[in-house]
Amino acid sequence: MSRTVYCQHLDKEAEGLDFQMYPGELGKRIYDNISKEAWAEWQKKQTMLINENKLNMMEPESRKFLEEKMEAFLFEGKQPTIEGYVPPSE
Repeated sequence: MSRTVYCQHLDKEAEGLDFQMYPGELGKRIYDNISKEAWAEWQKKQTMLINENKLNMMEPESRKFLEEKMEAFLFEGKQPTIEGYVPPSE
């Protein structure tokens, strides 16, 4: 049985995540307030950010950088800047 959340990113009711995808307080906030759809959007952006910035996820600075971008994207609607990436026009 899927759960529904009011997704703060999409600003609508949507299918919620099956389990907490991220640790800690932020992870709980994401689980409670972010939909599968918005999380999938973030995953694509995250991959691009990791590749573009050649992030090493073993390094705390890289994780902190990504976490800040993730929070801004999911909760403040801020698109991360990705060099050479042009979002598809709607």
